Amino acid sequence: MVNYREGLTGRLKAVLFDMDGVLFDSMPNHVYAWSHAMTKYGLAMTHEEVYMNEGRTGSATINMLAQRFWGRDATEEEKHLIYEAKSKVFNTCPEAKPMHGALEALQAVKAKGLKIVLVTGSAQTSLLDRLERSYPGFFHQNLMVTGFDVKLGKPYPEPYLKGLQKAGIKPEEGIVVENAPLGVEAGHAAGIFTIAANTGPLADEVLMNAGADIVLPGMIDVAKFFSN
Repeated sequence: MVNYREGLTGRLKAVLFDMDGVLFDSMPNHVYAWSHAMTKYGLAMTHEEVYMNEGRTGSATINMLAQRFWGRDATEEEKHLIYEAKSKVFNTCPEAKPMHGALEALQAVKAKGLKIVLVTGSAQTSLLDRLERSYPGFFHQNLMVTGFDVKLGKPYPEPYLKGLQKAGIKPEEGIVVENAPLGVEAGHAAGIFTIAANTGPLADEVLMNAGADIVLPGMIDVAKFFSN
């Protein structure tokens, strides 16, 4: 894998950003929505589990819980109903604010003339709609991979492989910015140098063990990384 400093000065062509917990401080809302929406279905997630499973598609998350609590896979209808319930609760939460330091990180990446790619497991249209309002001019539809675009979401490499494909680059020409273990696993599995911005409650070791090449305390540190 390319040395990241070498990449910054030579081979690097694109930076692939996760969304929840990286661009938006939206994880507390996801924690609340998942933990409250599923109780009537006999499913449950602890707050830590939500963070540990961040990046997994809604369908895969629901199926994981169905296997645990129901002893079977969820049907497509059940997945739809439960995810719809989760989305309704999520949309009653206060609007997630842009993550501190994210704008500066995007500005630093753009200043280097690099492509900016969104790779998120989210299918929350409320957040996707906010990208242009919060970060005008940074994101473009042809450089986005969302929960609608993949069959095997994070921790599988498919989302980041699709991101590479959309950017027209090789793994050694990109850097991933993630905040969650499953996203880090996905970036690592795709063969891309992966930065973990630890914006949540998990220990740095969890992110390192997931395959992060480096762990930084937050997005303002990511901005400094790309500014150097």
